[in-house]
Amino acid sequence: MIFITQPWDMKLLVIVNQIMRKNWLDIVMPLISSAALLWVIIIAATAYGFQKKGPKFLVIMLVIISSMGIADFSTGIIKSTIGRVRPVNSVPLTYFREDGKWQRRPLDFKPLKEKGNSYPSAHAANSMAFALMCMFFFRKLRPWMIFLPLAVGYSRLYLGKHFPTDVLAGWVVGTCVAISVWLVWKYLIKNKIPDKLRP
Repeated sequence: MIFITQPWDMKLLVIVNQIMRKNWLDIVMPLISSAALLWVIIIAATAYGFQKKGPKFLVIMLVIISSMGIADFSTGIIKSTIGRVRPVNSVPLTYFREDGKWQRRPLDFKPLKEKGNSYPSAHAANSMAFALMCMFFFRKLRPWMIFLPLAVGYSRLYLGKHFPTDVLAGWVVGTCVAISVWLVWKYLIKNKIPDKLRP
């Protein structure tokens, strides 16, 4: 399937990836986009929650992590169907980070790939699913968790990994998955687990 990039989609990518660059963002954006950092947060939160609330907290984290897995799997299916090439492999002058160094495609860069895995963004989907599930389970986090998928989505543009529409589509997938998992949990699963493990 040929993916036609709209003018606004390209303009927004250029603004974030090429124009609004700062030295501190060159350091921060790869960290925000790192899946390893998210897993460190999850593991630390799980350990802390288990210490405070016991096995019940493990059940909650299992549901949250399951939603992320479903979101990731869903984006993988769509990616293989759409086949959109990432900006770093299709747009001249795109900044990207490779082998720990920032680089830039030349002006005369010729795309080498005909099919890619840019649409939708799995990072955006996973972070949105994670944020929404945390907001469903932990009310005190509601004002703040939405900043996580927003930051992750921005980092994907900054790193030249995705177009804005890739990120938007990822957010939609993550939202749909989180709502679906929450409804299944609330109405079909929650009442069937033992009382001592029920959150």
